[in-house]
Parts: sequence; structure tokens; C-alpha cells
Amino acid sequence: MDGSAGRVVEGVAETSGGKMVLLVADGLGGLPHPETGMTEGETAMTPNLDALVASGVSGLHIPIQPGVTPGSGPAHLGLFGYDPVRYTIGRGVLEALGIDFDLRHGDVAVRMNFATVDDAGNIVDRRAGRISTEKCIELTEKLSAIRLPGMELFVRPVKGHRAVLVVRGPGLAGGLNDTDPQETGVPPVPLRADDKGQEKTVEVLNAFLGAAMELLRDQPQANALTMRGIASLSKPPSFQSRFKASAVAIAAYPMYRGVAGLVGMTVMPQAADTADLVRMLRQNYEGFDFFFVHFKETDSTGEDGDFDAKVAATEAFDELVGQVRDVGPDVLVVTGDHSTPSALASHSWHPVPIALCAKSARVDKVQRFGESPMLAGGLGMIRATDILPLMLAHAGRLTKFGA
Repeated sequence: MDGSAGRVVEGVAETSGGKMVLLVADGLGGLPHPETGMTEGETAMTPNLDALVASGVSGLHIPIQPGVTPGSGPAHLGLFGYDPVRYTIGRGVLEALGIDFDLRHGDVAVRMNFATVDDAGNIVDRRAGRISTEKCIELTEKLSAIRLPGMELFVRPVKGHRAVLVVRGPGLAGGLNDTDPQETGVPPVPLRADDKGQEKTVEVLNAFLGAAMELLRDQPQANALTMRGIASLSKPPSFQSRFKASAVAIAAYPMYRGVAGLVGMTVMPQAADTADLVRMLRQNYEGFDFFFVHFKETDSTGEDGDFDAKVAATEAFDELVGQVRDVGPDVLVVTGDHSTPSALASHSWHPVPIALCAKSARVDKVQRFGESPMLAGGLGMIRATDILPLMLAHAGRLTKFGA
């Protein structure tokens, strides 16, 4: 929602109005089970989601455009009202900001995954068995011993198998390809420079990877690294300057804190669990206009290809929906950033369920949460970038356009 559409919303945004909560279940959308014909969300027992849908207006949203599978970064930017095609932010930057790293212009930030490779160098586990955060801390401390001439290297743990590398020095450039092939049975993808300005960065990162592989060689699981989202810092205009609403982000995972911080939201400390999410929401409720609350497990269980685990995660999310609704926001939107069907064990291009509850909403006839019933909802099929303007409008934060 940028260009002329974005300017319209920015031009009619007001500083006063109701409070808004955007509650995001990461990877919420799914695909039908072959035996039942129901998705994970439709299989789950979701009394709170059902009640929300029945009292509001629902539909599906498209994160980027039809057929395009989004990463988490661009998908969240779309939910925040930013055109994810215009604002391409590398995941390395988001991860670094998400752990509160002091990222500077000119730095190159890299999201790294610990992985497992066999004797032939082929990846057998892209997430190293989802090692613990404690193990990640131990390994990043080991990798912090790597030194490269003329460069400062910062290796930091994130969570589980995820880590961040920040390289600081002259002549660096982002925009390199990912080395994660997104499949097993093949080796990591070699880094390449698409132009001369990237050649030094490729040289530096290859040197780091070579040293890292030596240090990790004897590890039973995390004996390799892959790199994703190799990028430099570039900030879009702030959320408050565009939409005249103060915003706060409440999340457990660093990457989502990072994308929220990138657009100028106040970012709360990492939440320990869902109870912590609700506690932070209540504690900060009087101080902000817009609240982004993030729930992760619907995505990670989908990526593991575990249908039953994603059903259980959806039921856990349903409890959170009830608790957030009890806070009493003037506008509550519940949706996902993208679909992560367990049948695919990855992000997908499929539209994502969305429900909006507000006093001014035109309540539709949908009574049950799920991809199939919500397809008949009053919102229809919308773009992710349409969600924020709808929230502002229902909160009474947009004035009339034109005479």
C-alpha cells in the first residue's frame, strides 16, 4: 500500500481514534488433510476464533500477489501497510535488529542457520535437528574466534538453530544469493557476485564459511552453516509518520521484533510465552494506539510437516485469541502473515484467513473459522496491504477523502 493508494491513506490519517490490535499467527494458512478434506485450522477446536468470526467480518488475504510465496519479512511489511515489493528488506537485517544489535549503515547482516551435512557435503537437516538456543550460544561463541583482515565480525545467537553474522568494513554490499537450497540431499548453494560491487563481500563471506566449517567439523548435528538474507540496512518511513498512530510490537522471536522496529514501532523485550504476550499487551495498553502481537508455533509446526502438531498449535493460538479479545480493543484483526501448510512443510502462496471485529464492521454470515468457510466472508479476497487501512477506518482514524 504505497504509491497513490498509500498517499491517500496517509493524507486522511488522524491522530485520534480507537485502539487497534493486529494478532498474527505465523504461517496460519494450511491445506486439507487427504483423509478428512479439512485444513489444520478447520480440524482444530477453535471456540474463540469461531466466536470472533461469527461476530465480525472475514475473508482471505494475499500476502504479495497471487502465486508468489512470501518470506516472513515481506509478509509482515505488507500487514503493516508497506508495499513489500517496494521495500525489500533482507532477513539478515531483520534478525540483527530483532536481537537489538547496533546495526550501522554499511554493515552487511546475514541470517545463518546451523545445519547438518553428510560426508559428501550434502545437507541432511536444514535446521540441525532444531538445536537448543543454549547450543546455539555455545557455537556462536566458538565462531566468534574467527578473524578476517580489515573486517570486524560479529557472530550472535538468535534462537534455536538461528544465528546472525554482521560484517563491518569498507567496500561491502548486500543483495547476495542465499546459500540455503531449501531442500536436503544437495550441498549448500555457492555464493555468487552479480556485479563487481559484491565481489569483496563474496570473498569475505566465503572466508568466514571456510573457517566456520573447520570449527564445526566435529559437531554431531550443527556441523555446517547456511546463509540467508544477506543485506545492508535501509529504513522505510516510520509507521507513526505515515499513519499517525503510535505502535508497539510484542513478540517472542527476534526477526518479527526486527521488522517492527525497522518501521519505527516501539519493540517490547522478547516474550517468554503466550502469557507473557498478554501481560505485555495489558501493561502497555494505555500507552499506544496500535499493537502488533505475534504467535510463532503455527509456522514452525507447519515447517516440520506435522499436521497434528499444527492443529495443536492452532488450538493454543485460539486460547490467546480469547485472552486478547478480553482486553477489549476497538478493532481486532486476527490473521497470519502467510500460509505454511504441513503438507508442503514450507511457506506457500495460498491466501491466508483474516477476521476483523469492530463495532462498525458489517457482520457477515460466516460462523466458523477456516479457509473454506471464510472464503465466503464479507471481506472477500484482499491484499495484505489493505488490512491496515481497514483497521484505521474502523478505529475512526481516517477522515473523508475529498470534498
